[in-house]
Amino acid sequence: MDLQTIFIRLGLAVMLSGLIGLEREDKNRPAGFRTHILVCVGSAIVMTTSEYIFHKYQEITDIDPARLGAQVISGIGFLGAGTIIRQGMSVKGLTTAASLWAVACVGLAAGIGFYEGAIAGAAIIYFTLILLSKFGKVLQSKASHLSIFVEMENKPGKIGEIGLLLGRYDVNIRSIEFVDTETADDDSEILLRLRLKLPHGLTHERVIKEVARIQGVSRVEEI
Repeated sequence: MDLQTIFIRLGLAVMLSGLIGLEREDKNRPAGFRTHILVCVGSAIVMTTSEYIFHKYQEITDIDPARLGAQVISGIGFLGAGTIIRQGMSVKGLTTAASLWAVACVGLAAGIGFYEGAIAGAAIIYFTLILLSKFGKVLQSKASHLSIFVEMENKPGKIGEIGLLLGRYDVNIRSIEFVDTETADDDSEILLRLRLKLPHGLTHERVIKEVARIQGVSRVEEI
C-alpha cells in the first residue's frame, strides 16, 4: 500500500463524512462538520493500519485484519452518547448519534479500500438525513394521532377545560395519564400525557397552540 493509496482513502473519508457533517452543522446539531470528519478519518486510519499490520505480520502470526475495525464499531458509542441531550420532557440528538456511528462505518469501508461501499453508504446516509427528514415531516402533518405532555396548574376543572377545548375541534382523547415529575415538593402543578386522535385537516401545531393558550397551562410538548 503506497502513499498515494493512503491519501486517496483518507481523502475519500474526508469528502464523504464532510458532506454528512455539513447537513448536521446546518441544523445546529452538537456534532457537526469537523466531528463527523474526525470520526470518519479516524476510522479510515484504523482500517489502513489494520491492513498494514496484516500484510507485515501475516507470515509470522495469525492476524485478523477486521479486529481493530470491530473495536471502532463498538467504541464509537461513547461519542454518540455525548450528543444525546435531554431537554425537558424530550430527548434530542439520537439522529446525530446514529449518523456518527454510520460515518464511522463509512470510514472503515474507505480505509480498507471498499470505495463502492463507502460511497454508496454515504449517499444513503445523506439521503436519509435530507430527504427522509422532509418526508417524515409531511407524514407527521398528515398523521391522525398525536401524543403530548401538558404541564399545568393543579386546580379543579383544568382537565375539563382541556377536554372541552379538544371537543370543540372534534379531537378524540384516547387516554390521559398522570406523570410523576419528581421535581417539586408540593403538588401545585401536574404533568399529563395525552394521546389524541385528530380529525382530518387538523394539524399537530394547531392543537398544541390551542392547548397552550388555556390559562394555567405552562408547557405543552409533543412526544
